Formats: sequence, structure tokens, C-alpha cells
Amino acid sequence: MSNNFVSRLKRLGAAVALLAAGAAGAAQADTIKVGIIGPYSGPFALQGKNFQAGVEAYLAQNGKSVAGHTIEIVYRDLPGANPQQARALAQELIVRDKVQYLGGVYFTPDALAITPLLEQANVPLVIFNAATSAIMNSSPLVVRTSFTTSQTATPLGKAAIERGTKKFVTAVSDYGPGIDAENAFKKAIEAAGGQVAESIRMPMNTNEFSPIMQRVRAAGAEGLFAFLPSGPPTLGFVKAFNDAGLRQAGIRFFSTGDLTQESDLPALGEAASGMLTGFHYAVSHDSAVNRAFVEAAGKALGDASQLSFPAVGAYDGMRVIAKMIEATAGKQDAAKAVAAVKGMAWESPRGPVKIDPESRHITQTIYLREVAKDASGKWINKEIQSFPEQGDQGLAK
Repeated sequence: MSNNFVSRLKRLGAAVALLAAGAAGAAQADTIKVGIIGPYSGPFALQGKNFQAGVEAYLAQNGKSVAGHTIEIVYRDLPGANPQQARALAQELIVRDKVQYLGGVYFTPDALAITPLLEQANVPLVIFNAATSAIMNSSPLVVRTSFTTSQTATPLGKAAIERGTKKFVTAVSDYGPGIDAENAFKKAIEAAGGQVAESIRMPMNTNEFSPIMQRVRAAGAEGLFAFLPSGPPTLGFVKAFNDAGLRQAGIRFFSTGDLTQESDLPALGEAASGMLTGFHYAVSHDSAVNRAFVEAAGKALGDASQLSFPAVGAYDGMRVIAKMIEATAGKQDAAKAVAAVKGMAWESPRGPVKIDPESRHITQTIYLREVAKDASGKWINKEIQSFPEQGDQGLAK
């Protein structure tokens, strides 16, 4: 074998190796990684599972590729509110996993710990749940597809006054969303001629609510407004309201929908009957889009009775991320990605929605719901009044 022939073989082998490397690089470039941070273990694990169900439902209905780019989801577990760990997980996703998009985040303190990383990393964050208005002011690269407590509590305050309740006690968890909810509800009822006799702020780890119910009774309130993040404490709060005899005393119970998420209704049962809540989504919402979503998300979850509102925030969040990928042709350009979804509108399982071009927060219908049984005897959040095109009043100038 001549040296010239051997040399040609070596050059051919090198060229094949380069082509293979190039093909591998192209394949890698065509995979867009999306990091989803949520509580997949611990006391709030059901909320994280609903994040995952919403993501998987969207991909099942729309496919796992956008404009030729394959979407790969990378999940990271954050069991509870832990800003330091939230920041570390986001850094790991950005630096080690090379994600181009971040999504999820259940608690506000965690979102606020992540947003300072976004601009340098050139990565947008799509919020699936965290509900404090101020998150949107912390970075121009944040988009929200969930709700805020100001957005849900404002119409509820108006509805409470319309139903003849004038004097209230508010009881909220003492962190961003709770304070937003308290302020929004108070502002709404005072504008309509009502008053707040006492405002109670509870540490987030509170699980003994009897003293709070005693204060509600002592204040001579006609109504109680409450906000707690969805999870185990909400069951204890509703039980304490009934055990203290407040319901029997004629005190009306109003809350954001966090306290009556559908997965808790079988356990709450009669104790929650007649509760009025203001919220953006009910599993029982009557639309073809929602029925298809419930079927897909219930299948992904494995138990449709565990389906709840974080799933719809994740489902719509994936729609927004898909639009970002399409608009940037798969390239990493966070500012262009966010600009592409400003003003984006679509029919969600919750009804018509739109990303506000200025705030990047979702505009949507807020519903007044009553806990009641449907025709089959199942407890549901029955929508009884609609407040269309609600923005985030917590960001109103």
C-alpha cells in the first residue's frame, strides 16, 4: 500500500470525523432545553406534579418540536420556599444544563432570587405560579402565565359587597402574595363602602388557626377574607373556621381559589360548602378547550382527581415558550423571545387570555365561584359570575 494512498485514507477519515462532529453539533443545536423548577417532593409535591402534568399535556397535544427544534424538559425539585436553593438550581440549569428557557417556580421568594440571573445569562423566565405583582418589576425578561393575588382578590371584594357583607376581617400569609391580596381586597371593599375591622398576617409556617378565628369573632365581622398558599395549611384553616362556629354564626367566608383547589375539595366536603372564591381557573370550567386539557393533563397526572390550577399555568406557559422558540429560530436571544410574546392572545382552558405588552403579565377572566355539588354529587368550584379582561391591579399606576 503506497504512502500516498494511506495519506488519502487518513484525510478521508479525518473528514468523516469532522462531518460526524458537525452533525452531532447540529443535532445538539436543534435541541432546545427548558428548565422547570417546582416542588416535586415534600408537602407541596402535588403542585409540582401539576406543573409537570401541564407541561406534558401541552407537548402531547402539540408535539415536542417547534419549527424543527426539539424541546427537552429538565426538571429541578425545590420542595418549599428557599430562595438560596432556588438561585443555585437556576444557576445549575443555566451553566451545567445549558437551558435556554426557565419556567415554573411556585413561591414568590424563589422567583425573586432567580430574576437577577436572567439578563447576564440571556435566559427568559416564564412564571407558572408565583403570584406577587412585584416579580414583573424585577426583570424585563419575566413573563407570567399564572395570576396574581391582586388580580383575583379585587373582583372578589366587589362581589362580596354586592352580596351585602360590609364588615370584614382579613387573614393572610405574611409574604408577598398575602400582602398583595390583603391590600387589593381592602381597597376594593372600601371603594364600595365596606370596611376592614382587623387585618391579620400569619407566618407562613402557621398551622394552628384557632386563635385567629377567636379574633374574627371578637371583631364582630360579617365576613372573613383569607389567603394562604395552596397546600396542607389550607385544609386546617377551613376546618378551624367551622370548628370555631363562625359558619354557624353567619360569618361569610371569602377567599382566593388557593383555599379550595379541586384536589382538596373531597377532603373539605361540607366544611367548604357555600364558600365564595375569586380565581382564574376551575377544573369544571365549561369549554371544549378545557375539556381537552383536563383529559390530557389528567392522563399525564395519572389521577384526574388530583388536577388543579398550577397545571393550567404550566400548560399556557409552554405555549408561550414554544412561541419564543419559534420567534428566535431556536437561537438564544432572551430579549427577542420576550418581545415576541408581548400582546400574544389565545384561548386557554380558563378562557380568553392575553400577555399584556407593557407588564408581561397575563390578562384574563376572573371568576366568582361557589363550592357546591354538581349533578353527579361531586364537589366543584361552580362559576357563578365572570369579570372579563382583568389585568394585574397590583401593578396599576
